[in-house]
Amino acid sequence: MTDEEVYDRLTGFHPSEMDLWPDASREQWQDYRWQLKNRVSSLSALESRMELSQEERAGVLLAGQKLAMSITPHFFQLIDRNDPDCPIRRQVIPRIEEAWSAPEEMADPCGEDRHMPVPGLVHRYPDRVLFLVTDRCASYCRYCTRSRVVSGVGDQQLEIQWESAFQYLEKNTAVRDVLLSGGDPLLLSDDKLDRILTRLRSIPHIQFVRIGSRIPIFLPQRITPELCAMLQKHHPLFLSIHSNHPKELTTEVKAALERLANAGIPLGNQSVLLRGINDNATVQRALVHKLLMCRVRPYYLYQCDLINGSAHLRTPVATGLEIIEQLRGHTTGYGIPQYVIDGPGGGGKIPINPEYILSHQPGRIILRNYENEVFEYPDPQPIPQQVMEELYSQILTSNH
Repeated sequence: MTDEEVYDRLTGFHPSEMDLWPDASREQWQDYRWQLKNRVSSLSALESRMELSQEERAGVLLAGQKLAMSITPHFFQLIDRNDPDCPIRRQVIPRIEEAWSAPEEMADPCGEDRHMPVPGLVHRYPDRVLFLVTDRCASYCRYCTRSRVVSGVGDQQLEIQWESAFQYLEKNTAVRDVLLSGGDPLLLSDDKLDRILTRLRSIPHIQFVRIGSRIPIFLPQRITPELCAMLQKHHPLFLSIHSNHPKELTTEVKAALERLANAGIPLGNQSVLLRGINDNATVQRALVHKLLMCRVRPYYLYQCDLINGSAHLRTPVATGLEIIEQLRGHTTGYGIPQYVIDGPGGGGKIPINPEYILSHQPGRIILRNYENEVFEYPDPQPIPQQVMEELYSQILTSNH
């Protein structure tokens, strides 16, 4: 197929089918509790539904040593079981390559542990904190940056000292922004999440709260009217979802995102650039356009963190730059995410862009646009004193 034919195929919205769970009723399928109870989390459950490659079977056998496997029925149905390179499949089914760590990889690539003044609270930037409120997710991404603490099978356990964390926030008046993450905060009950948000909202200097979640993608049934009504009480509240491939944006996901948007919650998307999954401009263009149709603003495109066992999924940085270059000028600016690298070891997010400034000379900047046309932009210069005097003279003369 041509790139445009691929784009057209990827931008359609389709429901997640139910054929692998023939005994489930439509009511059960739409119940997030049923979805969680029926997750695919064992080798036998996986092999009863699809044929695994040798690399996948070995990866599943090793999964309990690093990061658990868990896939919701909704997301599992999106897997092309006849395609070993299916972009959905590669995100959630373990592979033997995860067992090998490249020399540059690390357990905590973002340096979160060393910026944790209170267990569960990461304070790396002056005015904002990351609050890890759970170690569980609906499904587990195989490139998970926090695999050391997420899912309960890693080398570390996530410790949360709730009261100490809230007291730390109360005392640190420079903090105005709290990001809830984990694990996935939307996996918590409505009541528990409401209590957390209420406590944060009682701290005067915290201006707004953000939630990072892949629940709308993995488990759109969780986005109930009741959840949206609860979240709506805590504005200004922002939600960052995580979608990597246009196939993930089903009709159910679109409806869930619209419920959140209708509750007044601004939505942004954070993607991870992944080899063989979304590392070309056609897939990325389809993804950002579908996100916009779901009322989600593409926000970040992350270079995959140097997490242990991720070498088979990481791409060269040049790939990300090329994708941004091919998006710029070929789609709306609303659809172009900021490409970032999280500085290894705790350097924070560093924006990475194609080079559009060709030279910066005294008094002028030489630029190029997306078509490689060259332009000169003069730096502003002060108005000469003589000109100012002449202007004043003209005004005085005209008033007489």
